[in-house]
Amino acid sequence: MKAVVFDFAESRGGQHVRDFLGLPGSEHNPGWKGKLVTDDFSGYKACFELGVTEVGCMAHARRKFHELWANHGSQVSEQALKFFQKLYEVEREVQDRPAQERQAIRKDRSEQIADALHQWLIQQRQKVPDGSATAKAIGYSLKRWKALVRFIDDGDLPIDNNWVENQIRPIAIGRNNWLFAGSLRAGKRAAAIMSLVHSARLNGHEPSAYLRDVLERLPTQPASRIDELLPHRWQPPNGTR
Repeated sequence: MKAVVFDFAESRGGQHVRDFLGLPGSEHNPGWKGKLVTDDFSGYKACFELGVTEVGCMAHARRKFHELWANHGSQVSEQALKFFQKLYEVEREVQDRPAQERQAIRKDRSEQIADALHQWLIQQRQKVPDGSATAKAIGYSLKRWKALVRFIDDGDLPIDNNWVENQIRPIAIGRNNWLFAGSLRAGKRAAAIMSLVHSARLNGHEPSAYLRDVLERLPTQPASRIDELLPHRWQPPNGTR
């Protein structure tokens, strides 16, 4: 199943994350304990204390160094980027492999690269002044190292959350156009519509054609078959998409 799910919350508080995932203390608590690929947003922290496994985003770690290199020509950052480049070279090779094979290759190649990067980061941290931009970039990776390399031991995990960021980019780019939803209920409706639109696109449908057909079918669609109208199950009329 291919789907994108957006949720609307009144704030960036961590409780909204826990409610969405159904963690202990949330309104709906199925006891979910999975693996969550995230950046360093503080709202996720409590999830990891409740049994969720933190998986770091290597792209966020890399981005810290890329910005220093692009804006200031940092030689330390340039060297760091070479390590990240090697990790991503492996990922490009294994992206279409089965999970078990991907894990084996990562253990054989990526683990050595990651270990070398880790040792290099520790050494460089001792050479740069506290509070400097380079120290902060290095500190970000060192602080989250265990989470950042968790993908090496699990072939089902991605190296980063770029796929998710690509799905939410249209929302982020246009956020000023719908800054004020009007009410919590209106915000929830907007999130539901955006979930349908982006899920339709992800499943190869033209969003406007999908929504038009769904709205036409809804009045007569039996409640027991309403799931047929979901983007991943919807069949366009006359075989068109």
